[in-house]
Amino acid sequence: MPRFGMVIDTRKCVGCQDCVVACQTENDVPQGYCRDWIKTEVRGTFPNLSMEIRSERCNHCDHPPCVTCCPTGASHVEDFGKTVQVTAHKCIGCKACIAACPYDARFVHPQGYVDKCTFCLHRVKEGKDPACVSVCPTHCMHFGDLDDPKSAVNMLLRTRTHHTLLPEAGTRPRVYYLT
Repeated sequence: MPRFGMVIDTRKCVGCQDCVVACQTENDVPQGYCRDWIKTEVRGTFPNLSMEIRSERCNHCDHPPCVTCCPTGASHVEDFGKTVQVTAHKCIGCKACIAACPYDARFVHPQGYVDKCTFCLHRVKEGKDPACVSVCPTHCMHFGDLDDPKSAVNMLLRTRTHHTLLPEAGTRPRVYYLT
């Protein structure tokens, strides 16, 4: 059984937001909301500055606090790919999962349920990449099975320096950023 993850090369990301638009279009995300976004982080002091541009989203954590706090089971780990998903009709909109997510990756959909990135599981089941990955003009985004030693994501993680967001949260996020 695969365990899906994403690797994003911050040396190649230019912040164009094609991934954001592709996600909104593919998943019919209402205007004014997003399941992924671009973040720019500047480090250092002038004149020794470095800037990281990265595409962020739900991290589909191995230890997702959003799942354990959900009172209805709407937030759950899907067997296929071990991804964190939300079943809209089970969600009561209590927002416990929003409070529990250290990545601020969830929002209340105008229809009353909590929504977030799904890694486009409907596309992945058809053998396609998530929409964000498929449109990236710089090919900085990679998706695959983290447990397959021959997968592109695994090879990148073995050969490049990388980091995750908020490792101290203990969630074991599965979105990695190459530096």
